[in-house]
Parts: sequence; C-alpha cells; structure tokens
Amino acid sequence: MDIDRRSAHGSETTTAAELAVLLQKTATGDADAFAAFYRRTSPYLLSRLTTILRNPVLAQEVSQEVYLQAWAAAGDYDPGRAGPMAWLMMFAHRRAVDRVRSEQSLADRERAFGRGQILHEGDVVFDEVTRRLDEHSVAGEVLRLGRRQREAILLAFYGDRSYPEVAHDLGIPVPTAKSRIRAGLKTLGTRLAAKA
Repeated sequence: MDIDRRSAHGSETTTAAELAVLLQKTATGDADAFAAFYRRTSPYLLSRLTTILRNPVLAQEVSQEVYLQAWAAAGDYDPGRAGPMAWLMMFAHRRAVDRVRSEQSLADRERAFGRGQILHEGDVVFDEVTRRLDEHSVAGEVLRLGRRQREAILLAFYGDRSYPEVAHDLGIPVPTAKSRIRAGLKTLGTRLAAKA
C-alpha cells in the first residue's frame, strides 16, 4: 500500500511498511525515526485536520497534540490491527472531534451567558461522561471487527477518506472498499444496538 506524500524536503513516496518500521523504531525512543515519520506524514495530516476543523491555527494545534500522542503510544502500535496512517488518523479524528466539541461548547456557554442563562455544572459533566462512554464503546467495537473491515472503516471515518481514497490506500477496487465499509457499519450497528 503506497502512500504518496510531499514532505518539506521534497518528494517522498513512503510505503505503509516503511512507516510501520519508523513507528517500531520510535517505540524504542529513536527520535530520528520519529522525525522521519513526522516529515513523511505531517503534510497529509495537517491538510486533513485543516479540512475537518476549517481553521489552520486549530489544525496546527491539534496536529501537535496528535504527534505527541503518537510518540507516547508508538509502543502500542500493532501493524496487524491498522496501517500506520489509519492509526495516526484515528488519533487525529478523536482530537479533532474533541476540539470541535470544545469550541462548540465554549460558543454555547458564551451564548447562554449572554442570554443570562447559567449552565448547571452537573449536567455538563454528565453529558461529557456519557459522550466519552459512547465513543469508547464505538471505538471498542471498531477494534473487534475483522482486519479488512476495521482498516477500511478507520481510513474512511477516522481518516476522513473517500471510497476511492480508501480503495487506493488498501490497493483494492472501489466496490470492494464500499462493501467492506458497509458490512463493517452493519456489524457495528448490530453490536451497538445489542448493547443499548
């Protein structure tokens, strides 16, 4: 699975296997490997975050948080569960969603304050706990999917990729990518409904 990304130092074509090796070296504390991983993935990650957040400054902040998390979690990376970019984009998606919700929450509080309303702290805490439990439940079920469905879903939803992009990254036809994503979503829906 080739990942064609432009780095700040020119053009580099990097395979998922090469990125996986860089992550394995990063897990041992190899700062040079992490720097290479960053150079090869950051232009794409920042582009995706800017698209999701629609704010370059926020995207840069979230990108820094994602790479700090990736550095800390490199030892947990399992190439059998997800490709390096899907793994990285899972962190990015979570961080971006948290940031969007945080910004929305701040805007909502400011509006409520402007109208003279006061939010009850207990309600906010309850909503946050409920949201995190829901996200944890979904993330857990995604990780229980078969490798093919899991990887396609991680790329599509956590990586914010289109069907053709997922197909390209996995080296499969577009209808196969669609089929894997739809089947995975159906399985997720069934499992989550059973938990409700």
